[in-house]
Amino acid sequence: MQVEVSLQNGLLPDKYDKHTAEEFKDNGRPFVSFPFDIKNVPADTKSIAFALTDLDSIPVCGFEWIHWIAAGLDPKDVSVPENAGKENPLNWIKGNNSLAGKLMNLGNDPMSKGYVGPTPPDKPHDYTFTVYALDAKLDLKDGFWYNELLYAMKDHIIEQTAVNLHVNN
Repeated sequence: MQVEVSLQNGLLPDKYDKHTAEEFKDNGRPFVSFPFDIKNVPADTKSIAFALTDLDSIPVCGFEWIHWIAAGLDPKDVSVPENAGKENPLNWIKGNNSLAGKLMNLGNDPMSKGYVGPTPPDKPHDYTFTVYALDAKLDLKDGFWYNELLYAMKDHIIEQTAVNLHVNN
């Protein structure tokens, strides 16, 4: 399985992170998600899930920051358009990002379910975008948490692949 994200000089394009224009931010947070393609999905895949997280956030806030998680993507829908994190044109199940957690306490904010772009506060960060091909449709509802996704995927991952997305401070 391959995941293709268009990068510019090895970096996530500015439009999808803290360097975007103000018109693409909500309360200072970038909301336009990057487009991506998933190719060579295993034939026996029943659904796809994905997660965009930031391990470099651990020294800053004490945990891996969740920028975007989703499940229930039809394996035939392998071209995800720009801003799908907000518009959800492929009708996947939207998980909570870290805005919904107790640190930010923004669970009622529409941005807490969907994409919230990278905003490294201290130095350049590397973000991990992981896509999972699954042998089952997961029993999750909008607003699920990352740990719930990981538990639900246990013993159902056919293949997974990750892309490193670098963002300058």
